[in-house]
Amino acid sequence: MNLKNSLRKNSEPHTSALNDILFILLFFFLIISTLANPNVVKLSIPKASSDTKSKQTIMVSIDSLQQVYVGTQLINKDSLKNSMQSALMLSSDIDPTVVINADKSANADNIVLVMKTARLLKLKTVLAVDNN
Repeated sequence: MNLKNSLRKNSEPHTSALNDILFILLFFFLIISTLANPNVVKLSIPKASSDTKSKQTIMVSIDSLQQVYVGTQLINKDSLKNSMQSALMLSSDIDPTVVINADKSANADNIVLVMKTARLLKLKTVLAVDNN
């Protein structure tokens, strides 16, 4: 009897379970890869149930051309502190506030300049935003 020759001619590996195992492994690695690299920067965005209302003591506006206005008067960035001090002298508020009204295309440098100047003058700052 020659059994070895007949077994080798018709031998096939059973791969019916291989598809299921590969699918489960693929699914496992996809899930793990999304959990292993979460968002690098986590931000907590403030939420409010109502708008914060503040008295507009000094209104500083920055338009799309990066021009700075105190009230409605166009000023040079170098004279921002003097203009804010003069607007503060005209006000009689106990708790003065600077409202920054910046265009969407305004540079962050200009907004930070206004905030630093207000901090030097020991004033609170509020950034005006759209409700939408």
